[in-house]
Amino acid sequence: MSGRLVLVVAAALYNPDGEILLAQRPEGKQLAGLWEFPGGKVEPGESPEAALCRELNEELGITVNETDLEPITFASFAYPDFHLLMPLYACHAWHGEVHPREGQSVAWVTPSRLDDYPAPPADIPLFAVLSGKT
Repeated sequence: MSGRLVLVVAAALYNPDGEILLAQRPEGKQLAGLWEFPGGKVEPGESPEAALCRELNEELGITVNETDLEPITFASFAYPDFHLLMPLYACHAWHGEVHPREGQSVAWVTPSRLDDYPAPPADIPLFAVLSGKT
């Protein structure tokens, strides 16, 4: 493995219509313009579930209980300068309204339409799992 291992965590937030929330990476960030699941880096000493709850609050202004996170799958992807390991959780319940707090656009997308959104390479296999194309 070249580079360092980076542990990030992500959520497939499902609304009552079965749509999944995607967030577009804002200008100025690496991979800007691509669509991804909300989430972020796991800090030292933090569990993936605690990190995801924190990130969802910071990014979207919602409160999620760890018990409402259901592990689905994970991505393992070698970028040129680091290796990404990303557990993906499903979440059907949260408190508050989704309000992007970091300048990102968001979209509610049916699972069958996930492929219509350009995504970082690590997210593409996760899109396939959620759309039933694996």
